[in-house]
Amino acid sequence: MSILAKKYFRDEKAAFAHLESILWADGIVCPHCGSIDRAGRLEGVKGKNGKVRNGLWKCYECRKQFTVRVGTVFESAHIPLPKMLQAVYLLTASKKGISAHQLHRTLEITYKSAWFLCHRIREAMRDGSLSPLGGSGKTVEIDETIIGKVEGAPKRITWGGNQFRNIVLTLVERGGSARSFQIDGTTSATLIPILRTNISRESHLMSDEASWYKGIGKEFASHGAVEHRAKEYVRGEITTNTVEGYFSIFKRGMKGVYQHCAEKHLHRYLAEFDFRYSNRVALGVDDTTRASRVLKGIVGKRLTYQTPNQGRPQP
Repeated sequence: MSILAKKYFRDEKAAFAHLESILWADGIVCPHCGSIDRAGRLEGVKGKNGKVRNGLWKCYECRKQFTVRVGTVFESAHIPLPKMLQAVYLLTASKKGISAHQLHRTLEITYKSAWFLCHRIREAMRDGSLSPLGGSGKTVEIDETIIGKVEGAPKRITWGGNQFRNIVLTLVERGGSARSFQIDGTTSATLIPILRTNISRESHLMSDEASWYKGIGKEFASHGAVEHRAKEYVRGEITTNTVEGYFSIFKRGMKGVYQHCAEKHLHRYLAEFDFRYSNRVALGVDDTTRASRVLKGIVGKRLTYQTPNQGRPQP
């Protein structure tokens, strides 16, 4: 089915109605004063370009005008709303992502606009209020990987030069969500606070033989480790194959689709891959539902073109 089969992907009035149905399911909220269901729709109001402004409302309390985009990551965007909704759908429906160049060609907007729109959507995918993974009877796998170069690294990196590469730590709950962090090293001082904050103590921990996991593993229900150096990958229920599978998708997307990622933007790409993994078909989430969940995440977030690297979460 063509993406244009949905009316809100090609008609601006329908696009505003669709976004309003998602964000204002419990009533129209004024982004200026916070009043609920105290606004009236304005019809026929024209903007400076002479075109009618769709989706315009006026609050009866503060007397200010607004649309559903105000107070969201889409505020002040010059791209038509139907095209932004198409971008959300395409980015969430593609397992390994979709490049800004591809969106630039598909949506017929400039590459600069497509690049920034992708970062807006990734910001909407980020969830900063997350409860710990795992729980009683559940298993959480942990592992690290390296990707790309850090800023200022030498052009040629010899084998083993991990200090010049970006390090990513990922936690995956079996049959559940993934959570990734861009970290500066693999010392216990760096890793232990992350694990204590993001994994329930009742969980069963699975890792490789890395020494920095041995001490913290005692704080959880159990800790199993596989010896990758001895070519051991599974021992009964002890394995890190689930998190390794996450890394496989992540690296294929980063190398095959995006090809290059600056260090300062890596945390946004991690949010993108975490979101898609945590809202995958195996968990009962289809493409349309996944796109709707991204749209719910645009509220209360702003991202300006001058500071697209802002907001790197602190582990």
